[in-house]
Amino acid sequence: MSRLIDVADAAAMLSTAEDVLLLTHQYPDGDTIGSAFALCRALRGLGKRARVACADAIPEKYDYLFEDLEEQDFEPQLIVAVDVADPKLLGSLQSVYNGRIDLCIDHHGSNVAYADHLLLRADYAAAAMVVCEVLRAMNVTFTSAIAECIYTGLSTDTGCFKYSNAGAYAHRMAADMMDIGIRYDMINRTMFDIKSRARVELERRALSGMRFYRNDKIAVMPITCAMIDESGAAENDMEGLAPLPRQIEGVWVGVTLREKANKEFKISVRTGNHADAAAICKELGGGGHVRAAGCSLQGELDDVIQTMVDTIVSVVDRI
Repeated sequence: MSRLIDVADAAAMLSTAEDVLLLTHQYPDGDTIGSAFALCRALRGLGKRARVACADAIPEKYDYLFEDLEEQDFEPQLIVAVDVADPKLLGSLQSVYNGRIDLCIDHHGSNVAYADHLLLRADYAAAAMVVCEVLRAMNVTFTSAIAECIYTGLSTDTGCFKYSNAGAYAHRMAADMMDIGIRYDMINRTMFDIKSRARVELERRALSGMRFYRNDKIAVMPITCAMIDESGAAENDMEGLAPLPRQIEGVWVGVTLREKANKEFKISVRTGNHADAAAICKELGGGGHVRAAGCSLQGELDDVIQTMVDTIVSVVDRI
């Protein structure tokens, strides 16, 4: 069980360490990557050694966050996980680092308290917001590169500030990063507007295969291996698909099922005000936030869909 700490404690841990390894979750998104590289850049700016490790390849669209950073090899003195609620989300890195993580900085209320020390702000829209507060407590001078990392985490985890988690503080922090001088227009266009041809082909197939249940209040969008192969989509084409089912008028719960190897499905749940996504996914061994959560299930596609629908019906009132 973790020892719960505050921002000042986390700042002190990072300030006293000289060699810091930063871990992100598998299938990396803008928040875990932005948080990690904001810390990495800040620590290097303080004369320390720091590097980021991820089980999966980081999508090319995030290259601007780290392309100027040289590789550093060292034995870590401090191991920090960012935006990782559960060690199983480390993917292949779990077998190497589980039980060795000194500090976790996170914003998921479903965090299982696996690190020695946990800095958790479940009321924050992004882990990048927590990281920003830690860097301020360390008296770090924010460069435009660090600010772009923080803004990327904020922008991606709030859906370009469209989601209900994008409160006043999130907007104020984003404005602070903009005042430093960042390419926010480039970041927003790269994250939300630009799509590869393969991504468009995959989206077309996924949307055409969408299924509806309970008077169209539940929308389920399967993304099968066949769809991925036929479209030619790569890993970096997968991000941003999960919100699509919830965007349909009248849908209370949107579910995206991505088929992986051995009949395993990575499931993303998005909800409106009528349902708690975290409560739904918790029933299936997952977790996340009230409006966005995830889990994994194994089996045949139709069986997995039925399990999801049954679970949603059991958790959500009047659906």
